[in-house]
Amino acid sequence: MSTTTEKLQKVLARAGMGSRREMEAAIADGRVKVNGQVASLGDRIEARDKVALDDRPVALRAAEEVPRRVIMYNKPEGELCTRKDPEGRRTVFDRLPRLKGERWIAIGRLDINTSGLLLFTTDGELANQLMHPSTQVEREYAVRVMGDVQQAQVTAMVEGVMLDDGPARFTDVQEFGGEGINTWFHVVITEGRNREVRRLWESQGLTVSRLKRVRYGNIFLDKRAKASEWVELSQEEVDDLAELAGVPSRKVPELTPDEKNRWSRDKHKRRPVQAMRKPRSRRS
Repeated sequence: MSTTTEKLQKVLARAGMGSRREMEAAIADGRVKVNGQVASLGDRIEARDKVALDDRPVALRAAEEVPRRVIMYNKPEGELCTRKDPEGRRTVFDRLPRLKGERWIAIGRLDINTSGLLLFTTDGELANQLMHPSTQVEREYAVRVMGDVQQAQVTAMVEGVMLDDGPARFTDVQEFGGEGINTWFHVVITEGRNREVRRLWESQGLTVSRLKRVRYGNIFLDKRAKASEWVELSQEEVDDLAELAGVPSRKVPELTPDEKNRWSRDKHKRRPVQAMRKPRSRRS
């Protein structure tokens, strides 16, 4: 970390404590202390400052010291994008490889009924840049829609409609066929607002019966990761994401022998029987 001051939430995210948004919430909740004093949103710190999250010291690091690892996870329906669920339901973090002294940070979210591509990284700055609205990173979804879709409805969603939380639009809509009243489309958005894809179709009186994210930026969901499985991205893929986010490229660290063994065990450990059941499909 340089001798200049930096925003507290940025430093915490870079240290792998969570996304910048999560760290802003932690600061607002009074969970962060700087030099023994409860921090406030807007605080800036230097390398010499002592920072604690939930009364646990945080090791501050310069940007170039943060290991940048990225994994792709194929989320099934029925999993939550949260670290812990009070009701004991499965979360996307349950199947990820364990880290020592770091945390996986989710790049975006998917709701419980949406499946597909999720990216996780150890680099909070990379995560923040890829999620920030100003970066305009494309997210592509495969969507099964119930109803008779008219061209006027597609045109309206591309030109833009007003939702409860502001205007929204698809930058692209392509039809992929289907059977009966169900038709598959691929759509692209450049935001990560809550249920935005579903709400855009609902604005036209249409219902989304299946939703799967198939691309985030330049990373496509592929056969390397089946449902409930993850795969570590290559140096080239991570560098492509860094270029898209506008952050410097950095070498992906080699796994230590201990990490290789631990990650291998995590990848092949058996899931609880109840977690292997497929979620019930909705009736048309």
